[in-house]
Amino acid sequence: MAGPTVGFWQEKFDAGQTLWDRGQPNPQLAAWLDAGVLAPCRIAVPGCGAGYEVVELAGRGFRVTGLDYTPAAVQQARQRVDALPPAQRANARVLQADVLAWQPDEPLDAVYEQACLCALHPDLWTAYAAALARWLPAGGRLFALFVQVARPGAAEGRIEGPPYHCDINGMRALFPDATWEWPKPPYPRLAHPAGIAELPVVLVRR
Repeated sequence: MAGPTVGFWQEKFDAGQTLWDRGQPNPQLAAWLDAGVLAPCRIAVPGCGAGYEVVELAGRGFRVTGLDYTPAAVQQARQRVDALPPAQRANARVLQADVLAWQPDEPLDAVYEQACLCALHPDLWTAYAAALARWLPAGGRLFALFVQVARPGAAEGRIEGPPYHCDINGMRALFPDATWEWPKPPYPRLAHPAGIAELPVVLVRR
């Protein structure tokens, strides 16, 4: 398989080298929730990591499925879910799964894509985008945070990561207008403590 393996990510968790981890939910998720842009529904969080967003969504009444293929991430996320009050805990599950092969057992209303795409080698992006299109019926929404981490090697055609740079032109090609409805730019730029940035964009499945 191209790019980082399960073992690669397991070593990062075991060594505490998780610079992407804010220690809390992404502030953009709170902004979408507080503005009512994202309301309780059936939602998946691929590449959920330590599970902060899974817990936040469950606490706000969502039926949420967190997905990760790294054992340490799944363990941490499940521990956070287990600490929720029973009614909220019943709305959440965390599965150890390969997002390229997983299929929801019922149609989803939304997907929250924060860190999965940028963690996958670009060779796998087409398969991942196809998976997201399968998960969502027409009208389903993809809440995406496209990571901006351009590196000097890009000028020589190098593919460097993770995280991999999610150039907005590449994202338009990966999630084409024939399949996804895009909002008009410009998109806000959200700074990350690790020195990168994210572009929050909400796409609607056609």
